[in-house]
Amino acid sequence: MAAQLVLFAAIGLSGLLAVVSSPNGLVPAALASGAVLVAVGLLVVARGAADLGSNLTPFPRPREVAALIDRGAYRYVRHPIYGGLVVAGVGWSIATVSPLALVLAVVMALLFDAKSRREEAWLTERLPGYAAYRSRTRKFVPGIY
Repeated sequence: MAAQLVLFAAIGLSGLLAVVSSPNGLVPAALASGAVLVAVGLLVVARGAADLGSNLTPFPRPREVAALIDRGAYRYVRHPIYGGLVVAGVGWSIATVSPLALVLAVVMALLFDAKSRREEAWLTERLPGYAAYRSRTRKFVPGIY
């Protein structure tokens, strides 16, 4: 969890540094398209958190009383919160025209992919039906991955 917090901060700061150090400031088209991605990503995060309800935890190990959630955002992907955070990070890198923020967003995606593998092993052990859910639902991107 500490690594993802460091990545969030690094993505944010690298975007801000890119804006401050740019002789042209913000690029309107990049700002607009990036802002849309940030908004979409944060909406997906909020929906995923709301859909989890009392199952929500900042740690990958599911709660003792966890239930399988396969509705709402979880109907389309198994990890909407992780996916939404990556989309928001990519959006921020576009909005601020920061190649470093984009690289860090990719690193965050790789971290979430690894974290989700461990989380899914625990979910498979704890929740009847998770293996079937996993086989029919993509991890981060509906219909793709």
